[in-house]
Amino acid sequence: MTTPATVQRIDALADVRAGDKGDTLIVAVLARDRAAYDLLERRLTEDVVAAHYGELITGPARRTRQPNLLAMVFELPGVLGGGVTGSPALDGHGKTLGYHLLSLEIRGA
Repeated sequence: MTTPATVQRIDALADVRAGDKGDTLIVAVLARDRAAYDLLERRLTEDVVAAHYGELITGPARRTRQPNLLAMVFELPGVLGGGVTGSPALDGHGKTLGYHLLSLEIRGA
């Protein structure tokens, strides 16, 4: 008999740091340990992250893995709606949008 996979929020596994480049949100995901990184590497894909940001994203998400740092960086085009100078949004740098990723739930195992 198999045990059902547990569901965990990214917040339980990692911290994030966000920044901007034009209207592209850049989010670094920093795993808290090797086991968390291994799980995130399997489950936190470009497609999963793009779906989490929904209609805000205007192009393909890109993930760069940095296993020596237990980190990965996502580039999400269009999420900032024109960037710091081109968007009427309150968070033109995307700092709070980076924290939005922490609410994403993924299955373990």
